[in-house]
Amino acid sequence: MITLIKNTKIDFLGKRYYAFAVSGVLTLIGLLAVIHVFTGKANLGIDFAGGTAVQLKFERPVSVHDVRAAVEAGGLKEPDIQDFPSVNKVLIRMKGKEEKLGDTSNRIVAALGKGIPGNKFVVDSTTEIGPKVGSRLRNDAFWAVLLATLFILAYIAWRFQFRFGVGATVATFHDVMAVLGIFYLMDKEINLILLSALLTIAGYSLTDTIVVFDRIREEMKRQKKSTLIEIMNLSINEVLSRTIITSWTVLLSSICLFFFGGEVLHDFSLAMILGVLVGTFSSIFVASPIVLALEKKTSAAA
Repeated sequence: MITLIKNTKIDFLGKRYYAFAVSGVLTLIGLLAVIHVFTGKANLGIDFAGGTAVQLKFERPVSVHDVRAAVEAGGLKEPDIQDFPSVNKVLIRMKGKEEKLGDTSNRIVAALGKGIPGNKFVVDSTTEIGPKVGSRLRNDAFWAVLLATLFILAYIAWRFQFRFGVGATVATFHDVMAVLGIFYLMDKEINLILLSALLTIAGYSLTDTIVVFDRIREEMKRQKKSTLIEIMNLSINEVLSRTIITSWTVLLSSICLFFFGGEVLHDFSLAMILGVLVGTFSSIFVASPIVLALEKKTSAAA
C-alpha cells in the first residue's frame, strides 16, 4: 500500500481543549434535538409522528406544484411531496393524528383525480402509521441508540480498559448527537432512515476509534519511558494515513450516493457524509483526550 502521509509529528492532544469546545456545542445542539423529538417540536417523519404516505405513478410527467395545488384544494394542508421524474412517480406524505388514516389516503386520491383529470395515475403503495405506533417507534429508536452505546462501552472495556471504553462511548455518543443536531438545525425530516444512518455512523466511528486505541496499547508496551500524551500523539500520527484513506473511501461512496442515489437515499447519504467527517474528528480529538483526562484523574486520586 502507498503511504500518503509519512512521519507526521502533529500535536493533536495539544489542541484538545479547542476540540472539546466544538464538540460541546455540537452535543448540546444534539441534546436539544432529542428533547424536541420527544416533545414533538422537531420535523418528525410519519414514522415517528404518525400519518399517511401514498406513492402514485402517473401516465405522463407531472409537476410538484400541480400535485400540491390539487391536494390542498382537497382540504389537506401542508403535504410533503417528493417527485421521481424519471419514472413519473410522486410520493405524498401527510402527517396527522387522525384515527381513521385510511380516509386521508382516499382523500388524496380523490383530490388528485379531481385536480389533475387529464393525467391518469395508479396507487403504487400506501403506508399508514397511527400516532400510537409512531410514539412507540420513537421510543424504540431511543432505546436502540442507548443500548448500542452501552454495548460499545462494555465491549471496549473488556477489549482494552474501562477508561478506553468510556472514551469510545463518549466519542460515539458525540457523533450521533452531532449528526442529529445538524439535521435538526437544517430542519431535515427525522425518521427511521436517519436512525439507520445514525447506527451505521456509530459502527463506523467505533471501528476508527478501535484502530487508534489498538496502536496506543501497542505503543504503551514499547514506549515505557514516554508519557501517555506522547504515546497518544505518536499513535495517532502513525495511523493518520490509514484514517484518512478509510474516511475518504467511505466519504467518496457517500457523496456518490448523495448525488446519484435518488431521493430515497438523499438523507441517508447526507447523514453518512456528516457522520464520516464528525467520526474522524472524534476518533482523533475526542476519544483519546477523554482517556487522557480519565488517566490524569485516576493518577491524581491515587
